[in-house]
Amino acid sequence: MSSNDREHLKIFGGTSSRELTAGICAHLELPVGLATVVRFPDGETLVKVDEDVRGRDIYVVLSTCEPVNDNLMELLVFIDCLKRASAKRITAVIPYYGYARQDRKDEGRVPITAKLVANLIVAAGVDRVLCMDLHAAQIQGFFDIPVDHVSAAPVLADHFLKIRNTLGDIVVVSPDVGNVKVANMFANVLECDLAIIDKRRQSGSKVIVKNLIGDVEGRTVVMFDDMISTAGTVCEAARLVMERGATNVIAACTHPVLVGLAMQRILESPISKVVVVDTIPCGARTKLLEPKLEVLTVAPFLGEAIHRIHHDQSISALFRSGSGAKR
Repeated sequence: MSSNDREHLKIFGGTSSRELTAGICAHLELPVGLATVVRFPDGETLVKVDEDVRGRDIYVVLSTCEPVNDNLMELLVFIDCLKRASAKRITAVIPYYGYARQDRKDEGRVPITAKLVANLIVAAGVDRVLCMDLHAAQIQGFFDIPVDHVSAAPVLADHFLKIRNTLGDIVVVSPDVGNVKVANMFANVLECDLAIIDKRRQSGSKVIVKNLIGDVEGRTVVMFDDMISTAGTVCEAARLVMERGATNVIAACTHPVLVGLAMQRILESPISKVVVVDTIPCGARTKLLEPKLEVLTVAPFLGEAIHRIHHDQSISALFRSGSGAKR
């Protein structure tokens, strides 16, 4: 980073993304922005920026993960604080976008909360948004400001290419029909076959796996998804491919939401390894899953994206051919 960048570019981290922010700043050779976040006994949030931001290009890194409402409110307050402190441009870096699964009306009398959240973020005063692997790519269109939608695919692909020779004969399996495009991209990158699982969702926590299209017998199965939440889908898929003759199952995702019975289900499943990235902090909450969990960092990747936005350069140039964000 040039001395001019150190003067005009500042990156702050919210409560949910402090380690990730530290990694981003280390990559860019910048100090982490100084700010204090206080939670009052009644649940209110106060953010105080402890250094001058007037006329500067500011980035706030904050995943709206669990506790979703607290983190979302902190992001809104952070943006308002920076706006009132006369920051020149404010970019909200949201590695994990909470409420992304409520992106449409799939039945009567339900909200489109992903759009509501976008409205709140824009109303708070943000100028730009940087997101990673949105559950539904059309959420980009919910914002009336520029949105840079990046993917952790290059980070995951690089990891599996490095260990490709240790996995033997592999096949990429899409755990559901809606994820086929992403799974096909990984199959192309890893130069292997693709198989697809047909599933039916009964409720938010219960999934029934119906059928497998493709051959997994005698092979290592690698499953990619944008998130693992309750782990119902991925664990049922793992059991199905093992029943069909697979020798090993590795699951990979961008967002380790891992709520409810997720960790217990994974530990009891045939899955040998779960590879995730640090859009959501793992730490102590995933200690139970440590024997099977591998966490990759997207800090250098997001740092490079921030560098490019700051210098008005192309974001899409970050992606290799065929490993871009979901469109």
